[in-house]
Amino acid sequence: MQPHRTRYWKTPTLDDTFRYKAAQVLWCYEQAQQLAQRDEVVLCVDEKPNIQVLHGEQPVRLMRPGLIERREFEYVRRGTVNLLAKLVVHSGRMRSWDLERNNGDCLRAVLPQFLGDHRDARRIHLIWDNGPSHTARQTHDFLRTHYPHVRVIFTPAHASWLNQAELLLRAFAERYLQRGDWASRDELVEHLDASWPEYNRFYAHPFTWSWTRAKMHSWVDRHLS
Repeated sequence: MQPHRTRYWKTPTLDDTFRYKAAQVLWCYEQAQQLAQRDEVVLCVDEKPNIQVLHGEQPVRLMRPGLIERREFEYVRRGTVNLLAKLVVHSGRMRSWDLERNNGDCLRAVLPQFLGDHRDARRIHLIWDNGPSHTARQTHDFLRTHYPHVRVIFTPAHASWLNQAELLLRAFAERYLQRGDWASRDELVEHLDASWPEYNRFYAHPFTWSWTRAKMHSWVDRHLS
């Protein structure tokens, strides 16, 4: 037992709205491969905002036989980076962008490049959470005007864990951001720009997603009974 430990969580509201929105997301995951064969693509999107650019005041002392890696405790902050990541569900491949700010204007500025990767797709199923830049009226109007073939799907409130891009960013951060040391913001941006192509070459694969619509409905029924 560790009675000094505690953990917070937020339970989603398990109502008909949750069922409907979760079912939309899970249907896309279940059908991603078949949709790709029909020239439709499922994309998941998420941000990792305010990544701190930290630079140690002394060089890292690399590990040697019998000695672990050692890092200077004191560091200097060199700014922050807002990372936007896109996951192509049927292939597991990704792409990322550095946003100057984590807001709707910066998001909409990269959407043409973001969606241009899939210009031959007949339909794009775009899954993201309820962040302000996603739900903004300007973003809705921009997509409806310029990309009418994009179907936007929001995860249920307090259920962003249904977004596979969250899993992607967790895995990406563990591999490419942990134990990092950058002398400037530009250095971190260059590192990130080089990292997502490497991720695609060596690590990208579709996520094994076993939580189906049937399991979701059973789970909700158990919690409501």
